[in-house]
Amino acid sequence: GYPAPKMAQAIAKGTEAMVQNRGEKTNEEVLLDTLVSFFGERIRKDIYLFDSFHAGEFQKVRQICGFSPKVKEVIDLVKKMGFQAVLATNPLFPAKATHSRICWAGLSPDDFSHVTTYENSRHCKPNLDYYRDILARLGVSAKECVMVGNDVDEDMIAAELGMRVFLLTDCLLNRHGKDISAYPSGGFLALLTYLSSLS
Repeated sequence: GYPAPKMAQAIAKGTEAMVQNRGEKTNEEVLLDTLVSFFGERIRKDIYLFDSFHAGEFQKVRQICGFSPKVKEVIDLVKKMGFQAVLATNPLFPAKATHSRICWAGLSPDDFSHVTTYENSRHCKPNLDYYRDILARLGVSAKECVMVGNDVDEDMIAAELGMRVFLLTDCLLNRHGKDISAYPSGGFLALLTYLSSLS
């Protein structure tokens, strides 16, 4: 068995290591290396336990997650306008967990041309290389993209690459009390208006 307190400590260290990832390994590999440093090589054969957790206990999180039907409206509008939709969520979770979260929001993973997970990512927000990796995967320039997010530090940093940004103020995260007046911002209705104005 794996004692819960030690596992929690290992996961916390692994998360920190993923955020600091410089790109030599996937985030999944970085997490697994951290777990090995705590529990030894035996954890590699027991990694299936994470899948069991995400298929079972993790699903209870749905009960406390917010839900807005406006999310589907936004994605439907983006696709109707001929744009690609990418779920650029911080890739600290496996696809199984991230896909669950997508479904909880009333969407399907198929609604997105790319979803960042710890299996397919080598960087995390707010590292600009996280955004560069997505641009390279899609074969687009930063100026062709809009980053929409609610986290001032992790999402609005995409503007440094030349991306347009929109700060979603529903569930706003502004840990350092930064001035947000420079960013187009607002709730979902404002976002729909903003996206409709793009050519």
